[in-house]
Amino acid sequence: MDYEVILVDIDKLHLHEYTDLDNLAKLFRDIVQKGVIEHPIVADRGTNVVLDGNHRVTVLKLIGCQYVPTVYVDYTSPDIIVESWGEGKRYSKEDVIRAGLSNKKLPPKSTRHMIRINDEYHHISCIQRRVDIPIKNLFSNKVSPYLKI
Repeated sequence: MDYEVILVDIDKLHLHEYTDLDNLAKLFRDIVQKGVIEHPIVADRGTNVVLDGNHRVTVLKLIGCQYVPTVYVDYTSPDIIVESWGEGKRYSKEDVIRAGLSNKKLPPKSTRHMIRINDEYHHISCIQRRVDIPIKNLFSNKVSPYLKI
């Protein structure tokens, strides 16, 4: 299964979870040090809510990037489910979309999205093929928002 990676204007994306500051700091250092974004994020095609990659979007926003490599999925598909990372509260797809489209975000790392491939569920990151895009190419004066990778 091959999912298309496109560059999406960062201002169109909606985060559904708050970021964990420790994870954010580590990821920030890693991305700046490498100078590349290794994997795209996953977002819902209908709402632009980020399903996987909230921390990567936040880092790119802090750096001043205008575009984010993104894989779009249809979140209404029964092949995508939402689980919890821990023993905490369970959230529905509706909770995720509501949080993404409002100012009432969910706690950091509270949701884990799974996708069915060949009758087995895998973490949705399995559809994020490595892209290694230099972050310098994600600024508004460097690329076209319609560039396909």
